[in-house]
Amino acid sequence: MVTIIFIEHDGTRHDVPASPGQSLMEAARDYGIQAIRADCGGACSCSTCHVYVAPGWMGRLPERGPMEEDMLEFALEPDPERSRLSCQIKVTGAMDGLELHLPAEQA
Repeated sequence: MVTIIFIEHDGTRHDVPASPGQSLMEAARDYGIQAIRADCGGACSCSTCHVYVAPGWMGRLPERGPMEEDMLEFALEPDPERSRLSCQIKVTGAMDGLELHLPAEQA
């Protein structure tokens, strides 16, 4: 297990246990974080699992794929550098302590 840190827009912090191989979205959903709606269930066909990656983690995650790039256009207030779709990032052991900030609302 690794711990992924989700910080809601109001500053509420959630230290979420996650298993390698599951997506960040699945970990948040299983933990009950309401700010990750995940309307499409992880099919990369919505942007309701949008997160902002903490600056120190940006170069340590896999690159965005073309589908994710396209769907991020539908996110509310995307950040060209820090926005990601949490359904597109699989947890690895190297992600222990990863910090993700949640937007005020999802698209």
